[in-house]
Amino acid sequence: MSVSFKYIEKDRTGMSIQELVQRDTRASVSSNGSAPPVIEIAHLRKEYGTTVAVDDVSFAVHRGEIFGILGRNGAGKTTTVECITGLRRPDRGEISVFGLDPRRDRHELHERVGVQLQDSALPDLLRVREAVELYASFYREPADGRELIATLGLQDAEHMYFKHLSGGQKQRLSIVLALIGQPEIAVLDELTTGLDPEARRDTWRLIEGVRARGVTIVLVTHFMEEAERLCDRVALIDHGRMVALDRPGALALAATTSKRIRLTATEPFPDVLLSALPEVSAVEHHGPEVVVAGSGDLVTAVVLALHRAGIHAEDVQIETANLEDAFLALTDETTHGDTNGVTR
Repeated sequence: MSVSFKYIEKDRTGMSIQELVQRDTRASVSSNGSAPPVIEIAHLRKEYGTTVAVDDVSFAVHRGEIFGILGRNGAGKTTTVECITGLRRPDRGEISVFGLDPRRDRHELHERVGVQLQDSALPDLLRVREAVELYASFYREPADGRELIATLGLQDAEHMYFKHLSGGQKQRLSIVLALIGQPEIAVLDELTTGLDPEARRDTWRLIEGVRARGVTIVLVTHFMEEAERLCDRVALIDHGRMVALDRPGALALAATTSKRIRLTATEPFPDVLLSALPEVSAVEHHGPEVVVAGSGDLVTAVVLALHRAGIHAEDVQIETANLEDAFLALTDETTHGDTNGVTR
């Protein structure tokens, strides 16, 4: 069962967005057989003074899946995972990790949950190799530090001091330290921020390999391509609230109610030539390229309108909806009129 866009406006049953999300969560849990979720969150709320960072968030994460928490910067993603890992105490709600309380049972969960935080730091004069060896000493059966260093492309930096690392190198090191204990759950916050495209894709392959060994991964990101590539399910969070929970493909499919075509016109024309058509909802110009959004038989309507005006449409491309389209459609519904001042 997926949360479709019409529910965001008003569901015929009168159910709220949160009730629909919770219903989706229950359906997902039941489809996973009798195995209990490894992470369960119910009605999580966290405030910083008058700012509501997380507002009534509920979801479950199953063993062996890559679960994405997706949202804009400041949507409340980091606060959510900090509560999951016991780094922050929620003001309301319940969190269970392997049936344990993340704050009360932090020592017991230490070797079972690895964390890579968005903001993390080490002593300036600690070398990369020393940091990895130090963290490995915290675990009874650590991973091969040399292998992780090589996989994340830090071989040339393993003898460098932390203070001399670039932002991307620090990010890679934090991933190594999150995985060195061979955790059952890895929480990765903004996994590939600061990495170049090649390093980002290398990291994606690493994460897919980690999951293949049975590790459950909670991935916090605002990169749509990353979520589409890696995640089995994603929770979309906007202004601290969860607005949808489903597979990336299912959310993208729901966005196909709106069509979009891209074309090159043989000469300039006023927007009204197309925007006056009942099939067209928006017209954008990007240099010689024109992007037209709408519904119905959009391609035929646009091409015929241009032809009647003596303009030829060339290189006409029909764009399929993706997770980014779904994200924008869903978050646009919740953004208007909502100003609760989320900070993280």
